[in-house]
Amino acid sequence: MKITYKTHFARDIKAELNGYVVILAGWVHIKRDLGGKKFLILRDKTGTVQLILTKGKTPQHIIEIFNKLTRESVIKVKGVVKASAKAPRGVEIEPLEIEVLSLAKTPLPVDVTGKVHADIDTRLNNRVLDLRRKENQAIFRIQDTTLKAIREKLRELGFIEVLTPKIIASATEGGAQLFPVLYFGREAFLAQSPQLYKELLASAFERVFEIGPAFRAEESDTPYHLSEFISVDIEAAFMNYLDVMNVLEEVIYHVLMKIRKENMEDLKILKYEEHFPKMRRPIKKITYNEAINILQEHKYPIEKGEDLSTPALRKLGEILDEEFYFVIDWPTSTRPFYTMPKRDNEERTESFDFVYKWLEIASGSTRIHERSLLEKQLIRQGLDPKNFEYFLKWFNWGMPPHAGWGLGLSRLMLILTGAKNVREVVLFPRDKKRLIP
Repeated sequence: MKITYKTHFARDIKAELNGYVVILAGWVHIKRDLGGKKFLILRDKTGTVQLILTKGKTPQHIIEIFNKLTRESVIKVKGVVKASAKAPRGVEIEPLEIEVLSLAKTPLPVDVTGKVHADIDTRLNNRVLDLRRKENQAIFRIQDTTLKAIREKLRELGFIEVLTPKIIASATEGGAQLFPVLYFGREAFLAQSPQLYKELLASAFERVFEIGPAFRAEESDTPYHLSEFISVDIEAAFMNYLDVMNVLEEVIYHVLMKIRKENMEDLKILKYEEHFPKMRRPIKKITYNEAINILQEHKYPIEKGEDLSTPALRKLGEILDEEFYFVIDWPTSTRPFYTMPKRDNEERTESFDFVYKWLEIASGSTRIHERSLLEKQLIRQGLDPKNFEYFLKWFNWGMPPHAGWGLGLSRLMLILTGAKNVREVVLFPRDKKRLIP
């Protein structure tokens, strides 16, 4: 496709083009003035390429433009490709024309080359510049592959993509961690999950998935929590929790394989290629009771009925020596009202958490598809069925057995990139302290 500002990207410039005239556009990444020779590293979305200006050979007006350029200025360059063993990648450009499209102010608030360290708050305060760093470019290319791979596998398995409302009338799961919004004179809320809508859609389309934002007004201020996050959700009619665990395993395995195939250079930029996750299949499953027993046997202080905290999961992951594993059959008291109790023990549920080492990545369950049982579970959790009539009424007209899961994209990205904080893998993160940029 022909475009106005360039004929080639930086990665296209190779020694085989020696002698060709090309047009490039991008940012001034680095300038070096050695007197008789001047070097400019031009960066675009694909990487960098070197420009060389030589005293007595390069026109004086181009040298004057070079002298005025600041780092991160945007330029358009017309030049001749020259093969050179001394140049990065064995090739460089001798400019015939340089046009300044946008001159950057100095000094820069963060170093785009990454040579000068900045803490995460400084980086996030200057996020647009921070996103130009090669490490961040690598992270979000990996995220792009991840989203593509998730969609590929789910569509292959017969799921269709849906979009559910993000402004809702009441709590999805009865919780209090909701952001209220003024909606034409009445109170509404930002959705904390697409849960109830995706269940209803499974009764129409059988297999649905959504990749979209969710909102949680919780006070957690950790490297793993955000107020706005992207959730990957599925719901499938005529499946139970064992079936959707298999779907999740297929999806994650496909993601891992795609990234190994398409993003190895990005993993190298992140120095993560040797640490990238490896999945042993089938993924190990242990019950909640087994997990508690294992921890107690290893002298970890925990009692049945307690949630598995991050420290508990750290210890469990060490003991199991598994990168990925499922913890299944959780107590009814720890799961949302729509979770199906086990038929032989109503104190346990057909539910699971999906864990990488010690970090919970996804959770899911078989859902209750009988209205009377749903009402019973609502009352058991101190909720009024009347407040959920908008949801319950549809169970009067043929709701099939169904199951599903929700996966946090940013947490998945931590294990795919080696990042330590979810704010690093979100373009513009939102938490209790940050609303801009």
